Amino acid sequence: MDLLNTLVDKGLRRELPTREEALAVLATSDDELLDVVAAAGKVRRQWFGRRVKLNYLVNLKSGLCPEDCSYCSQRLGSKADILKYTWLKPDEASKAAAAGVAGGAKRVCLVASGRGPTDRDIARVSETIEAIKEQNDGVEVCACLGLLSDGQAERLRAAGADAYNHNLNTSEGTYGDITTTHTYQDRVDTVTKAHDAGLSACSGLIAGMGESDKDLVDVVFSLRELDPDSVPVNFLIPFEGTPLGKEWNLTPQRCLRILAMTRFVCPDVEVRLAGGREVHLRSMQPLALHLVNSIFLGDYLTSEGQAGQADLDMIADAGFEVEGAGTTTLPRHRADALAAGAPTASAGCGSHEGSGCGSHEGGGCGPCGGHGAELPEQAPAAETARTDLVAVRRRGAGTDLAPNA
Repeated sequence: MDLLNTLVDKGLRRELPTREEALAVLATSDDELLDVVAAAGKVRRQWFGRRVKLNYLVNLKSGLCPEDCSYCSQRLGSKADILKYTWLKPDEASKAAAAGVAGGAKRVCLVASGRGPTDRDIARVSETIEAIKEQNDGVEVCACLGLLSDGQAERLRAAGADAYNHNLNTSEGTYGDITTTHTYQDRVDTVTKAHDAGLSACSGLIAGMGESDKDLVDVVFSLRELDPDSVPVNFLIPFEGTPLGKEWNLTPQRCLRILAMTRFVCPDVEVRLAGGREVHLRSMQPLALHLVNSIFLGDYLTSEGQAGQADLDMIADAGFEVEGAGTTTLPRHRADALAAGAPTASAGCGSHEGSGCGSHEGGGCGPCGGHGAELPEQAPAAETARTDLVAVRRRGAGTDLAPNA
């Protein structure tokens, strides 16, 4: 296909595709799917080889969130039967993080539900970061605590945080349909604060909330303009008891097309396969490794993932390798720009404001409000609901059971 040849050439040059080309990727047929994966795979291998970075989530505080994000099981008014607990002590969080590191995780993502941290919360998380760094040599730590106030990103950076996650989640035009307690601009502002403090920005999206192809392209292009170093792609986990609990709009094929489109728009950025991969990609997860270069190991914030060893086996069986602690994830031009504190301009996934660790289940701030909007014309037909694949986390952080890492 001329389209795919063009996109590969642009990806190898770190050149932005047009919106029309990005939309065309999402519109390809199932007969063309393997060609799409192969094309995006060439771009992925150019910048990341066959390495897969492993990340591990620690839910520092579960549930009890005052924000109304429709996708989130920890939201205000959620009736989802999830674990609820207040802040883990630093030693408890460090112990949970160590399990992920032992399983091969290179980055630990510390997530806490809520609108945003107080200064006391920042002090608490700073102690946790210091404990994790002291006990796990070379580990990266990303914080995901919601909306930041002035000076808080700098305090996290001083405590040893490497990155800050805050997802845009969806397009600016539809943001009000999923959240009402804060704005899209609030999220952009927090990503900017993190970047300006010298933290590596991580910001991504959630697909499967009834959005159109245009919405998906809009949010990925917005991310490119913000230029995060990592872009987590979440697929909605429709928790019963949340406003989006009936939204089953994704197929494995559509998930792969969304990941491919993201790779073409953000060729040299860490694209992370995040929450919902087991629910929506299912047996086609190994194909996604040709598109992404990063995944979460084991469980998520409030839902269970597949066993950590199964993740490792999948990576090996697909012909990929786990990225070691001594390997720099980002291509040299991006790593050098990050070290120098400079934006990567048009060569990056954006301009300079992104942040986000990945799983959408309650990390971050973000009101959702009622979803209310009608399904757009371009939204795919709903697949059969696979509620059997949505398992609430009952182990790991906040419990007496061993984590799944």
